[in-house]
Amino acid sequence: MRRKLVEMNLIDDYLMTCVAGDPEVGEPCCRRMLSVLLQREISSVHITTQRVIPGADTDLRGIRMDVEVEEKIMVDGAESVANIYDIEPHTRNDLDFPRHNRFYQARNDSKRLKSGEKDFGKLPNLYVITITNFDLFGEDQMVYTFRNHCEEVPELRYEDGLCYVYFNTQGKKGGSQAIRNMLDYIQNSEGANAADDATREIDSYVAKVKADPLLEEGTMTLGYYFDREREEGRLEDRVEAITELLEDIGTVPPSIPERLTAITDMEELKRLHKVAAKAKSIETFEAELPEVTIQE
Repeated sequence: MRRKLVEMNLIDDYLMTCVAGDPEVGEPCCRRMLSVLLQREISSVHITTQRVIPGADTDLRGIRMDVEVEEKIMVDGAESVANIYDIEPHTRNDLDFPRHNRFYQARNDSKRLKSGEKDFGKLPNLYVITITNFDLFGEDQMVYTFRNHCEEVPELRYEDGLCYVYFNTQGKKGGSQAIRNMLDYIQNSEGANAADDATREIDSYVAKVKADPLLEEGTMTLGYYFDREREEGRLEDRVEAITELLEDIGTVPPSIPERLTAITDMEELKRLHKVAAKAKSIETFEAELPEVTIQE
């Protein structure tokens, strides 16, 4: 199935990343959207991305998938990253989202500290934001926010700087009218659905990107995109399974999941899965890892 860019909504990963990655509107769009969804003012931001999908031809612009937003503040006269927002819209309910997000949280954190760094206080706060058009938890909430706490003393906060936020575009409970308006627009990104100043501003950014002839001409076949997503999901599941086996025998250094993720050959990952199941130590397994190139 091939859909035109003008037919897509922000709940579609393709359009969300096209807008966020746009050099003119990406940063103000993400700043305004996050300010509404999180109900607090977001300051200076910088957009980075995780994955590249090339255009349909060499002269067409590719797109970068999975939106990561860095919020920066001034500390002692220098700019510092205070918060990271990983924004991922999903329209397909075929993932174990809590474990999927746990895995990506670990990957995100692992690249934040240099080798040998002992001050873990330098890790910025991380918000893993998942936007779905279905209710993952069945409570009809617009927003589900998860932070770590002590089970024995529930009011005792566990300040690790990690927060998972799930937005449900179909939810009716909780949230606010501003959040409701934003989720309605994300679900159906047309000018007629821009119900307030924030969504009208977002709509102006979306309209600008939808009118880009290079992006429109290079719109990928969604069938191909979904096939690719399913294949990447299988690779991710295999990497996670290997990592969990290794955690049973020792502390897994961040470099191992990074190297595993760089492997795209399923047969090689199956082999390493068997090695992990039999390994007596992390070092034994690491010796079996092939040399790979880690993408920064």
